[in-house]
Amino acid sequence: MSAQNRFNIRVYAIIINENDEVLFSDERRNGHSFTKFPGGGLEFGEGTKECLERELMEELHLDSIIGDLFYVNDSYQESAFRKTDQLISFYYLLNEIDFEAIVCKVHPIPMTEEGEAFRWVNCSDISPELFTFPIDKVVAKLLRQS
Repeated sequence: MSAQNRFNIRVYAIIINENDEVLFSDERRNGHSFTKFPGGGLEFGEGTKECLERELMEELHLDSIIGDLFYVNDSYQESAFRKTDQLISFYYLLNEIDFEAIVCKVHPIPMTEEGEAFRWVNCSDISPELFTFPIDKVVAKLLRQS
């Protein structure tokens, strides 16, 4: 592995509410719009659950208890934003949270302004095509099967 190549570890939440809806994150960063699960990048010194707790506090102002590990990608995935990065993504189930604390608002999809917004999508409506990134598409397919 050359000095420019690196691992990029990402950690995401699969949040399913009492109405059988999954939380989606729609974002626009640096002129790129994308739809994904809530979460983000692991910082040095964090474990994966600590990372997700921090990300959910930053993004949703949400205290959370991280549940069971749902999926880890087991094949090579190049980063969409940095071609020298190899992504390793962890997805955890969350169900012990205050769903009422999650603020969702109507917003354009794809996002047209820089930032992040959240929305609930019924589990029966989830499909890989709703997501931007390849690993999220795999997780969406697995959610449909479960």
